[in-house]
Amino acid sequence: MTTIAQDLEELSQEFDLLGDWEERYRYVIDLGRELEPLTDTERNDANKVRGCASQVWLVTEPQADGTVVFRGDSDAHIVRGLIAVLFRLFSGKPAQDILAFDAKAAFEKLGLSGHLSAQRSNGLASMVGRVRRDAEALTAA
Repeated sequence: MTTIAQDLEELSQEFDLLGDWEERYRYVIDLGRELEPLTDTERNDANKVRGCASQVWLVTEPQADGTVVFRGDSDAHIVRGLIAVLFRLFSGKPAQDILAFDAKAAFEKLGLSGHLSAQRSNGLASMVGRVRRDAEALTAA
């Protein structure tokens, strides 16, 4: 299992290979296309992420080995891509590692913070907040 920092470094190198922000934007959208869609049943109020301009659903699945797997979906292409980036970093990792990692610094390193609209940045912060709350709940259990 790789660490979040290792996954961030790999993702950062992928972003560095791309030229301008337009290419990176398209790459994020492509990452989102790789997400498995949620079922209609999973697109429920309990899984909905509050604070996003788009519709966003997040399913948290604790694993027997202490890691957490996340699955999610959105009705917006770029948001699906942001979900995919988030999951690349956090899905399959221990809850304690998720809580110890500075997600804001990670998105700054990737250059996402400076190139997203205020609404998208707020939505991304809401998604990170939800991941962190779910990880906190698992460490408290």
